[in-house]
Amino acid sequence: MDLNLGKCCGSRSAKKESWRSVLLLAYQSLGVVYGDLSISPLYVFKSTFAEDIQHSETNEEIYGVMSFVFWTLTLVPLLKYVFIVLRADDNGEGGTFALYSLICRHVKVSLLPNRQVSDEALSTYKLEHPPEKNHDSCVKRYLEKHKWLHTALLLLVLLGTCMVIGDGLLTPAISVFSAVSGLELNMSKEHHQYAVIPITCFILVCLFSLQHFGTHRVGFVFAPIVLTWLLCISGIGLYNIIQWNPHIYKALSPTYMFMFLRKTKVSGWMSLGGILLCITGAEAMFADLGHFNYAAIQIAFTFLVYPALILAYMGQAAYLSRHHHSAHAIGFYVSVPECLHWPVLAVAILASVVGSQAIISGTFSIINQSQSLGCFPRVKVIHTSDKIHGQIYIPEINWMLMILCIAVTIGFRDVKHLGNASGLAVMAVMLVTTCLTSLVIVLCWHKPPILALAFLLFFGSIELLYFSASLTKFREGAWLPILLSLFFMIIMFVWHYTTIKKYEFDLQNKVSLDWLLALGPSLGITRVPGIGLVFTDLTSGIPANFSRFVTNLPAFHRVLVFVCVKSVPVPFVPPAERYLVGRVGPVDHRSYRCIVRYGYRDVHQDVDSFETELVSKLADFIRYDWHKRTQHQDADTARSVQSNESSSESRLAVIGTVAYEIEDNLQPESVSIGFSTVESMEDVIEMAEAVPTTTIRRVRFALPEDSYEDEGSSASAEADAELRSELRDLLAAQEAGTAFILGHSHVKAKQGSSVMKRLAVNFGYNFLSRNCRGPDVALKVPPVSLLEVGMVYVV
Repeated sequence: MDLNLGKCCGSRSAKKESWRSVLLLAYQSLGVVYGDLSISPLYVFKSTFAEDIQHSETNEEIYGVMSFVFWTLTLVPLLKYVFIVLRADDNGEGGTFALYSLICRHVKVSLLPNRQVSDEALSTYKLEHPPEKNHDSCVKRYLEKHKWLHTALLLLVLLGTCMVIGDGLLTPAISVFSAVSGLELNMSKEHHQYAVIPITCFILVCLFSLQHFGTHRVGFVFAPIVLTWLLCISGIGLYNIIQWNPHIYKALSPTYMFMFLRKTKVSGWMSLGGILLCITGAEAMFADLGHFNYAAIQIAFTFLVYPALILAYMGQAAYLSRHHHSAHAIGFYVSVPECLHWPVLAVAILASVVGSQAIISGTFSIINQSQSLGCFPRVKVIHTSDKIHGQIYIPEINWMLMILCIAVTIGFRDVKHLGNASGLAVMAVMLVTTCLTSLVIVLCWHKPPILALAFLLFFGSIELLYFSASLTKFREGAWLPILLSLFFMIIMFVWHYTTIKKYEFDLQNKVSLDWLLALGPSLGITRVPGIGLVFTDLTSGIPANFSRFVTNLPAFHRVLVFVCVKSVPVPFVPPAERYLVGRVGPVDHRSYRCIVRYGYRDVHQDVDSFETELVSKLADFIRYDWHKRTQHQDADTARSVQSNESSSESRLAVIGTVAYEIEDNLQPESVSIGFSTVESMEDVIEMAEAVPTTTIRRVRFALPEDSYEDEGSSASAEADAELRSELRDLLAAQEAGTAFILGHSHVKAKQGSSVMKRLAVNFGYNFLSRNCRGPDVALKVPPVSLLEVGMVYVV
């Protein structure tokens, strides 16, 4: 009984600790996730009543708007995001690219180059359900069959990405401007006109100038600010309900929506462009999922943010229902009691800064993801925190956003135009999320297509209604996000298209292994001390830039490593599974291939730690490879195997704390490999995973240090001597220095290409490549160790 009681107490304690951590995450999410959404009461009513409709004595307009706000907040953030979309996570990550990578893992629609079957062996490459024939739906077959749909899907994802970038420009402007506009009640119109714009611009300059410090340095104050703001607006809302109109709850009836549209007709429909601003920031719940978890975000929104926002809007509606002012006086601050005006103004400005910070950080994150997947020109990414993953700063994007944000604030000068622009960007992102989630429902969750169609039609129709209302304001500010998204989409698509064409050119022009092995003293080729790291996008074969290098400079390094840094459609790659290593040619050639895999949210290593870790992985691979040889055969047989391997590349192995042997294109069969008992090694665990048309065989064992010191009894003295010789050569080469060999490319379109292609490739891509960061800067290669090889790509 004591034991059972102990187990019961331990279980209760664990549950209590679990709930405590979830509640702590829910509290922390207030400052990161809900800053933008919580400040929307500052400008929703003001933007809605700016021009299209008037607040009359009958209160039909204010009741109708309140009903729209309530049901929009209930159906979109609460029902769609909290209860459905948040479940479509990619290993805990959310956002547009998370949905895209999830779809790409279940359906062959990815346009990423250098894909390998071995990528599917990653522990984070998990599927929602195992691939079975009964899940091979007609939707999946149709998507895989039509190649143009792959491009259309990528364009949809890029559209969502561009709209997020546009939101990162517009949200700080409208948030800070609306907060500072509270000064209008304490200043004359003339003074207010000349004070609000400079103050807003000053705050925006300070906000963007502090980005390089990273949000973690001031992040500890974000959650208390947003919590204070939510309690403030909900308290004021409750006061206004009791003081002015306790019956305002009647406005929650959907009947008032129909009465509102019946009375206002086209003007009411156009005013929906202001109402939709009540859900700005809802997408952040999904985009920032990776920093928290599903339960924390669900609890924070359902039990705090949602009730506080409803009370705030109801309080404003209750106040306005008893105060029929002119249209320009409708706003948040008129409903604030006079004694609380200055404290509320101060908290509102702080909350607007927090909300702006969240969307700016999100913009940095999504551009970094786009760059990782080859959809954005290379930019400098600075990681501002060693402890908190994913906190980054991109200088070029930061200053570009600041300049555009200030220009928009000065150019528009009012909440109406800023709201029209912001609303269109918000609804476009939500429409993209709805479309991608409907595909996830049928392709990843394997639900009936009718269910996905119902989801698409229900939420898509709501969002299309608001989107159409935003489009009517095209000349009044809505043109800005369309123009920005078109500009960024052209840049991203041109970059991605030409990157794919460059990869295809490399694939068609790669050199055979026999050519590399034929290089020797008889041809005047010398091997110089050191390690040569040849960077390429190819996962097999010899890249053309290396053949060009040897042709012009007849020498290469004693230890040669062909390095491929590639992105995998998963958010993270575990460090123990990051490196794929194999031999290129026979043992005495000292040539290797190393494939370094990163997820789209992974932090790329700096060059010093990368070089050190790469050499360490090569040493582990050499030990593993020699152990594998000596365990199965004697030295003579090993030499015959070496001669057989001289005309081909060896299979790649994942080198980490354990070694995995990756073998592609095997016929499904039962494989048994025996290892002799060795004290320093664990038992072998053999796993076979069936995938369509291929089988991946993985063999694993521990790789502790000095695991080969006492293995003379299990390997011949000659093989042991060769092992030590290879390790000594590697160490000597490392001490001699490392050279980084990169291609410096110029791309031009083939003769006979269309005018659009020539413009995109000859001018667009080459202009971007000349004016963005080079691959050496992206890889942080020191100039003294850099060797660039000029290459002309004809695509």
